[in-house]
Order: sequence, then structure tokens, then C-alpha cells
Amino acid sequence: MSGAGLTVAVVAGGPSSEASVSRASAAGVERALREAGHRPRVMELTADLAGELRASTPAVVFPAVHGAVGEDGCLQGMLEILGLPYVGSGVLASALAMSKPHAKAHFRAAGLPIAQDLSVRRGDDVPGVARRLLAEVGPQLVVKPAAGGSAIGVAVLTSGVTEAVLVEAIERALAIEPTALVERFVSGKEVTCAVLEDASGEPRALSPTLILPQAGAFYDFRSKYGTAGSVHRCPAPFTPALTARIQAQAVTAHRALGCRDLSRVDFVVDDDASETTVLEVNTLPGMTATSLFPEAAQVAGISFSALCDRLVRKAHCRPRAHAPEAVAMPA
Repeated sequence: MSGAGLTVAVVAGGPSSEASVSRASAAGVERALREAGHRPRVMELTADLAGELRASTPAVVFPAVHGAVGEDGCLQGMLEILGLPYVGSGVLASALAMSKPHAKAHFRAAGLPIAQDLSVRRGDDVPGVARRLLAEVGPQLVVKPAAGGSAIGVAVLTSGVTEAVLVEAIERALAIEPTALVERFVSGKEVTCAVLEDASGEPRALSPTLILPQAGAFYDFRSKYGTAGSVHRCPAPFTPALTARIQAQAVTAHRALGCRDLSRVDFVVDDDASETTVLEVNTLPGMTATSLFPEAAQVAGISFSALCDRLVRKAHCRPRAHAPEAVAMPA
């Protein structure tokens, strides 16, 4: 850590189902930045935030937000208008990563392995879509809100799946988001891989983490955030070849969406540890000291305070966007 400390606005909360998770991340980031010698201040993501940022003029903004408005490019767009440097991906990459169907289109174009899927929108013939899914994709399915996180609203259907059961799961997801994503269930181990860019902006994958849920059958909200809800094994106990493949695919996914600074890519590795499936990219992963991304950084020799310091200094040094000269209307 070097250089004078910076004033940092750590943004948290917002109108999201993941607001409480965000506030926990913000508290962790605030402590880490103070330890690194910075002057952080946690600010809530409300309609008043733009005015508060203009009044306080922080050197850097650290979005510690998850879910709608904060993680989907909306906050990033406001920061672009205000001309404030910020940690993490820009508007487009944030929006793409948040929308699972759009992200998967980019993964497909990049040649990444993904699960067969179908999107369902409010107003669609849900029973008709359910019949089609059962016929074309199969009876083992995962239903999730298309733009949600923290496994909120996710249903894993692996046995006794009837049309009525599937319709109910889709309608629960659609009550949370206007679009639901239904994917073929891929059996295997849940794995995540953190990607951290170096000083030149080159993305480098950290050691993959094997996630062993303890509170539920999969890495659901209780397993993610409950006490002793899961066990993390980093580095994951994989062969060098499988580890290298996961890391290469994580970097490819990061690049495919145009991510910046950091991301965390989630996978399923099949039970034979031979095939990988890319699930999604998190552009603003959880940032408490025991979250998956900081854990992987710690294994790489980067403490939580050093990680947060590195991110804010990189954002602070980033060249500002050039404002083109307005072209006059012709006479």
C-alpha cells in the first residue's frame, strides 16, 4: 500500500432484495479501507445520492451494491454523469452481467459451455412454456429470476417435476422479476473463480473455490449467508488441467462481457470433474472478509485491506472519459 489515503464513498443498499447483503459488504469494505489508510464513508443508494456525492466530492466511489439499480448499470451511469471514478465494471458490462439471458448470449458467442435454457416473460403462456420445457429440455430444471442474485427466487427441480410444479416455480420467479430463466439442471460441484485485473488492466484468474453447501441442497441464500452455511475449499482440489480450464473460462467470461477491475464467475463442474458449465458472472461480488472473492485473494497473498486499497487506487488513476465537443446544428 502506498500513497496518501483517499476519500472514498462506499455505496450500499438501494431498492433491492439484496440490500441487506450489500450493507454487510459495505461495512466490510469500510473497515478494510480504514485499515489501508483511506477515509471511507458509507452512503445509502437513494434518490438523494447524486446530491450527496456532488456535495462531498469523494476521490473514488466504491459500489458495494448487489441487485437492481446498484449492480445493473444504473448507479454506474449516474457516476459517469457526475464524472466520479468508481470501482468495477462500467454501464454496459454491469447491465449485461445482471441480465442472465443476455450474458449467456455473449458466453455462447465466446464458445463457453452453458446449460440449455429458455426465457419466460410475464404475459407469456406459462403452462404452454412449461410443457415445451419438459418436452425439449427435460424434467430436471433450474428456475431463476433473470436478473436476480443471492439465489433469491431460485428453484431447483430434480424429481417429481410435473407441469403444475414447473408452472408454480416459474410464476414465483416472475413475481420477483419480469423475466424468468429456466435452465437444464446440471448435476455436479458448485465452483466459483475470482478474476482480478492487474495494474495494466489484464484479467488474471485466482484459484478456483469449491463450494460445499451445508444449510441446503444447493448454494442458496441460507448457505451463502447463514452461520456455517457452507464450506469453501480454495484452492479447489482439482487437477492442474481442470484448474487451468476453469481459470481460462473465467477470464474468457470476464472479457466476453467487457468487465473491468474484478468479477467472480460461477460454474458447475460435473461429478466426474471432466465437464464445466458457466452459470453467470458477478461484477460486484460479495466483499466481506469471509466472502468468496476476498478469500481467493487471501490465498493469492492479497489481504482484504490490500485488495480494497488496490481497487480504489486503480479506479482513482483511471483516465477520465473524454467528453467530445458538441457539433453545431447546420444553419
